[in-house]
Amino acid sequence: MPIIATAGHVDHGKSTLVEALTGRDPDRWAEEKERGLTIDLGFAWTKVGGTEVGFVDVPGHERFIKNMLAGVGAVDVALFVVAADEGWMPQSEEHLAVLDLMGTRRGVVALTRIDRADAETADISELSILEAIEGTHLRDWPIVRVSPVTGEGMPALVQNLEDQLAAAGPTLDCARPRLWVDRSFRIAGVGLVVTGTLTGGWIAVDDQLMLWPGEHRVRVRGLQSHDDAATELGPGTRAALNITGIEDTNRGSMLGKADTFRTTTRLLARVRTVRHLEAALPGRGAYHLHAGTGAWPVELRILTADKREAAVLVRSRGEIPLHAGDRFILRETGRQAVVAGGMVLDPHPPRGGAGLRAAAELLDRVPIATANDAADALLEIRGRALLTELASDSGGGQPSSSFRAGNEVMAEGAAQELHGQLVGVVSRFHAENRLRPGIPKATLSSVLGVDPAVIRVVTASSEAVSDDGATIRLVGFSPGLSPSEQESWDSARAKLAEGLAVPRASQLGIEAELLHALLRAEELQKVGDDLVYLPEQLTEIESRLSQLPDEFTVAEFRDLMGVTRRQAVPLLEWLDSRGVTVRRGDIRVVS
Repeated sequence: MPIIATAGHVDHGKSTLVEALTGRDPDRWAEEKERGLTIDLGFAWTKVGGTEVGFVDVPGHERFIKNMLAGVGAVDVALFVVAADEGWMPQSEEHLAVLDLMGTRRGVVALTRIDRADAETADISELSILEAIEGTHLRDWPIVRVSPVTGEGMPALVQNLEDQLAAAGPTLDCARPRLWVDRSFRIAGVGLVVTGTLTGGWIAVDDQLMLWPGEHRVRVRGLQSHDDAATELGPGTRAALNITGIEDTNRGSMLGKADTFRTTTRLLARVRTVRHLEAALPGRGAYHLHAGTGAWPVELRILTADKREAAVLVRSRGEIPLHAGDRFILRETGRQAVVAGGMVLDPHPPRGGAGLRAAAELLDRVPIATANDAADALLEIRGRALLTELASDSGGGQPSSSFRAGNEVMAEGAAQELHGQLVGVVSRFHAENRLRPGIPKATLSSVLGVDPAVIRVVTASSEAVSDDGATIRLVGFSPGLSPSEQESWDSARAKLAEGLAVPRASQLGIEAELLHALLRAEELQKVGDDLVYLPEQLTEIESRLSQLPDEFTVAEFRDLMGVTRRQAVPLLEWLDSRGVTVRRGDIRVVS
């Protein structure tokens, strides 16, 4: 269901035009009717070209510009209203600035009240419109002369709205529903009801949602759209939700699926000043950021100097649920005027001036046309990130990088850098531990400060290192003994070969590292604490077992093997563990 928002100077006939189009008076409050002035958002609906369309009627008076900003954040088409008998006015310019800065590309300009102006006055008014919209997103919008009173031009207005709606295309559905609350109230026997324009995805009855700020979990008890009950509603719909889980909320809060949005108090943005400001946007000053239906006091830090556009770090006093690509408006509270508009580039930018400027330069030259583009750009800045956080910060995007390990993903450059660090660590380990086949993955993970799963991904495509399961080694590396180590090993082997009553391992004259290497290489077999044998000795022991009686004692085993009890007991326990012998109390049998 497309949404059309009105815009234009106060008392130029926006509400009258909406009522003529829909048959419904959008002014809801008694004060509005008494004063003939829209002071808050109004809503109405009708069919345009067979499609049901919602209208959001926004106030035009400068005192109610904040309410106007709350109404134009989720529109498909704008209806810009200028009275023929008055022409272009101050709030016309401010509303034009808002629509232009928000990137509203589809709309119709209604030159209304032509029944009150002669042809020459209407011509002058139309010329003033053409001059005002030149160089903005509104420059190609059709201008239609209408009179809601006489009906003149109304069929042409409807046709042009239909054409613009068709050109705007279907509302984006990215399976990430989002609703900025523009009204909330309680109904006796029903509970809390909130209304807003649903974007991004579908919501159904009984859905569990999150309400920001505060991250309150709520449940959808009931749904309505244009006074009709529904079990589910799709993007681009004016929606009323009956929710449970919270007693009250205000305009500016936002509903969405849990884990699909993250709040921020720091964001990197590209900001463009309104055209009538001669000087560049100053960093000093009191500003309010308007996004969705909310407004937050913010401070600005200008990162790149430019008269019209700048990269800006925005710091908010409150948490804001925004992602890359979201648009916002900046109002300077001192002059009470819209001064700039912007687009979020990174809702969680790096800290430090150099990192911020590098991020701003990258994001400035990378086109962000889709959420996937945003995910790629953010990953390039961060190097490594969680996929869930990238999805939240990009509006549902998935990066193209193939370097993924579970929920973590790396940019190609970051993966290459990590690969270089990994090769360096493995090389140093080999130099310091020549007898070991490779560095244990757990050790490598600790040294590099990354998850073992990340190491598996990086090594999988490497031609420099090999993953041997428990260890990582350089391709072509094999452990080897130095001449002195070889001499020590030859001497130890000779001592062991003198008989089965071998000396203690600590008396063989070999260092612990060499001993471990020989055990790993199966040149030695550990039988017990401080007791090792050559593999051929153990083979000889097993072959002699046939000379023992069917049931034998430790002493009989000791005497046959020619060993002491110090060697006999560990040898039998080792044979038991391998299933060669079986212990039955004080005797054993060969299995």
